Amino acid sequence: MKTINISGSLINLSTPLVMGIVNITPDSFFANSRKQTGTEIVERCRQIIGEGGSIIDIGAQSSAPTSTFLSAREEADRLMPALKLIRKEFPDAIISVDTFYADVAKQAVEEFGANIINDISGGQIDDQMFTTMAQLNVPYILMHMRGTPQTMQSFTNYDNFLQDILYYFSEKKAKLNLLGVNDVIIDPGFGFSKTLTQNYELMAYLKYFHIFDEPILVGISRKSMIYKLLNTSPQESLNGTTVLNTVALLSGASILRVHDVREAVECVKIVKQINKTKD
Repeated sequence: MKTINISGSLINLSTPLVMGIVNITPDSFFANSRKQTGTEIVERCRQIIGEGGSIIDIGAQSSAPTSTFLSAREEADRLMPALKLIRKEFPDAIISVDTFYADVAKQAVEEFGANIINDISGGQIDDQMFTTMAQLNVPYILMHMRGTPQTMQSFTNYDNFLQDILYYFSEKKAKLNLLGVNDVIIDPGFGFSKTLTQNYELMAYLKYFHIFDEPILVGISRKSMIYKLLNTSPQESLNGTTVLNTVALLSGASILRVHDVREAVECVKIVKQINKTKD
């Protein structure tokens, strides 16, 4: 049974959790997800919780290739007021902070009680991230990406695609474990440094990532791997998102990171019922 430690309490992942996205960015790829004012942020968090989401994932820096790369100071200036507001309005919420900066992670955890750090760079943009995580003692989402969000699509050539990514996780997980970081969540990084074909290969072989015996997070919500394949748009990608979330759950995903919480919660319930029947 997989668990994560949230403020001293073990959260059981035998039923997968849904993580709702709060983007306090002006340039996230899915326009409907952008929340700028305090009222919008609180309403979005209330919606996530009301629709059955277990985790609020807040990010102040877009990971779209066309986005502006912020410094740690710029990111913190945008993030901390929102984090303070969310913690005040939802004192018991499980909050994940999407950052690749160690100083931002440290401030978010120590000053505002962030419960999880979600690092899309796997410690590659800020080399202090792993040692900082060892001090903070909160779960760490380790994602696969090469380069930065702005350059990642230049790094899609692999010697052996699946083998290279599995090696990346084995190496990084070993470093984290040596430092004393034992609450690691694996995110294969759909859409990051991967072609459309590679993203579907990753989904097809998602079960391979269970070799690490860690929870697996899947974030494919409304991404280009859906709308480019179907020749649509992010706004028209809810159905494709639901299909892929279902595939991910059937492959043993423990956390779904989504824009559309209610639909993902329904996926979890349906797949749980199927698995119960099989058992």
